[in-house]
Amino acid sequence: MTTLFTPLQAGDIHLPNRIVMAPLTRARAGATHIPNDMMVDYYAQRASSGLIMTECTMVDAHACAFIGEGGIYSPAHVAGWSRVTDAVHDRGGRIFMQIWHPGRAAHSLLNEGEQPVSSSATAIRNGVTNTPEGAKPYEVPRALRTEDIPRYVEMFRLAAQNAQRAGFDGVQIHGAHGYLVDNFLRDGVNARTDAYGGSVPNRARFLLEVTDAAIGVWGAGRVAVRISPLVPFNDMVDSQPESLVTYVAQELSRRTIAFLEVRHEDHALPEEQEILKVARRHFQGALMSNGNYTRESGESTVAYGAADAIVYGRPYIANPDLVERFAKQSPLNEVNYDRLYGGGPDGYSDYPAMAAS
Repeated sequence: MTTLFTPLQAGDIHLPNRIVMAPLTRARAGATHIPNDMMVDYYAQRASSGLIMTECTMVDAHACAFIGEGGIYSPAHVAGWSRVTDAVHDRGGRIFMQIWHPGRAAHSLLNEGEQPVSSSATAIRNGVTNTPEGAKPYEVPRALRTEDIPRYVEMFRLAAQNAQRAGFDGVQIHGAHGYLVDNFLRDGVNARTDAYGGSVPNRARFLLEVTDAAIGVWGAGRVAVRISPLVPFNDMVDSQPESLVTYVAQELSRRTIAFLEVRHEDHALPEEQEILKVARRHFQGALMSNGNYTRESGESTVAYGAADAIVYGRPYIANPDLVERFAKQSPLNEVNYDRLYGGGPDGYSDYPAMAAS
């Protein structure tokens, strides 16, 4: 029987287990967005994961949505992340970089006055974001012109290239949670009338161009994609999520990418279970599911074949040795929610591993 501890081949990557560490924004990189000693320790501690995915990482100097997320747009960032990948590999781990542009979730105060961009000029409603001047409402983004889009595809290609230089094992394209790629994918935001709007194939065009650019750097077997077709975060919705997932899954399957991650609001919701079935039906590669899983629910999902691996977020925040804890069915550390973002090692790299038995 397939379990969480059964090895998995995901494209060109061999995972020793199916317990995957989610991309987790922790905002510890400071104003330079360059990884530091804390980040080296944090990722190295979690090297027993089947695969680590980094926090969302900026593809451009003006692609900031949080104070202190990591970047991958300069030689200094490559050097900083190289220390992370070396530390993870020294402990026998595997690590993908999640490359990302925040789209309309950015703010000009975080980007030297540059207006956020999106598929369409529609702001995130009823929310605020943290800036150097405190909490501010989201701004109305600039809708990218058709002729602007190749420059943004190129940002992702260069980020993929820099991730390769930094020693990563592959890249994941962040197509979820209402950031730039998702601003094109879902029609609750995308109101375009050009080749990047309207039909599902048109709305998926930007994602697929970014994917093809990353494949041109890495090869398909080291490129992954994350989508969240039903997650409402950042004021997102889509009128035909099953059609969207069907098309995206078919196109990514045709490209033979390493894996597709479906991010759920909660995997136990009936509608989320149905959307995972759609992805399973149309994507022939490794399928990963992410959304409020426990050890038990993850085990049953993998055993049943609904997904090939489970991506864990909150459990990995507080449990660097999550694989070992799951193996021994040991209690988990509690998350310190007051120390999720920014600051020092407390609530970040200071969670204890199990005592040696």
